[in-house]
Amino acid sequence: MTEHDSKRLPQFYITTPQPCPYLAGLYERKVFTHLLNNSPIELNDMLSQSGFRRSQNIAYRPACDGCNACVSVRIVAAGFKLEGSFHRVLQRNEDARATIRPAQATSEQFSLLRGYLDERHWDGGMADMTMLDYQSMVEDTTIRTSIIEYRVPKTEDGAVVGRASQGRLIAAALTDMLSDGLSMVYSFYEPDETQRSLGTYMILDHVRRALALGLPYVYLGYWVDGSKKMAYKARFKPLEALGPEGWQLLEE
Repeated sequence: MTEHDSKRLPQFYITTPQPCPYLAGLYERKVFTHLLNNSPIELNDMLSQSGFRRSQNIAYRPACDGCNACVSVRIVAAGFKLEGSFHRVLQRNEDARATIRPAQATSEQFSLLRGYLDERHWDGGMADMTMLDYQSMVEDTTIRTSIIEYRVPKTEDGAVVGRASQGRLIAAALTDMLSDGLSMVYSFYEPDETQRSLGTYMILDHVRRALALGLPYVYLGYWVDGSKKMAYKARFKPLEALGPEGWQLLEE
């Protein structure tokens, strides 16, 4: 190995134990590295395919003592079939329009995020997020990423309101472009629009986008068997899970 090669290898670190947000009474640790080498896009690809997730310029994965409950999962786009409930979700969102935007934070997005966090994750690790924090989450990146905005028309006195008269922002997804798929880094939505099932809708839209781009997978992050917060991910089949023998279909 040359000195040049050694400089390109990522350095990995491990966090101190913290209470697990998914399984009561347990503690989590994470191994992480910085996506700041000479080829951050390729490194992010490789690590994502190895079960890592991205947060700003850091890639991480669980490294908990005596626990392997967190399992990386990805949807096999080409084999995905729309079941009845998924059809209904698409029908309820027929008026929604999606736009891919550069990874630039806006006050409108942050307002939506704050409402989402205050309603759904008021006790989570992002509960105190500020506009500056959000801006860092979106813009502090060295890889290919974008914000997908979802808007619906809202007429008041005959006028369509919303950013640039494009309608009302109801959901957004920070999405990475990988060599073999789309990775949903973080998504949030209007919590009062419960009838739309916006979390499900955004995943369905990403499957549709992956197929249109000829990409085989949609990466959903971690699934934890027994965690109500993560149970929804198992609905999207076929779903592959990363285990000791590599990516394999998650059994029913």
